[in-house]
Amino acid sequence: MATAHSKTTPRKPKSAAYQAGLAMRKKVLGDDYVERSFNNADDLNMPFQELATEFAWGSVWTRPGLSLRERSLATLSMCIALNRPAEVKIHLRGAIRNGVSRAELRELILHSFLYCGGPAALDAYKAVRDELPLIEAAEKAARLAARKKAPKKAAPSKAVTKKAAATKTAVKKTAAQKSA
Repeated sequence: MATAHSKTTPRKPKSAAYQAGLAMRKKVLGDDYVERSFNNADDLNMPFQELATEFAWGSVWTRPGLSLRERSLATLSMCIALNRPAEVKIHLRGAIRNGVSRAELRELILHSFLYCGGPAALDAYKAVRDELPLIEAAEKAARLAARKKAPKKAAPSKAVTKKAAATKTAVKKTAAQKSA
């Protein structure tokens, strides 16, 4: 089986679950991460990318019953329990994007020490300590870029400003005359 990297657009199944999954995956993990995952996929793991997008992201993450924040906390908990620091790093970004705070991450990992053991908790701490500054910097850069792309509100013209000032003055004069 050839495993050369393919830079072509992935074969996208037509299902609604796949489309919903792709949108959810991008919302949680970010467009750049998802695009990189597909661009780095080859004929060996492209089917996995498609399956994960359609079923995990399109059929489970889109279900009602848990908020995205709750799903992120649950996912991180399971990744810690299974001692999967690479997955902790991936889902850490989603947790941050879904509103999980640093304090909550600290408490989650500390709590995992009780139920998952020291090695799993230590690996999670290391993964979070290594990845969190990178995620926070990337999210800050994305917010700044979005602000730059947002259309700027036009300042009112001098004529509009003069008219508003004249109206304000007229209102004050009318009020002063009525009170006199």
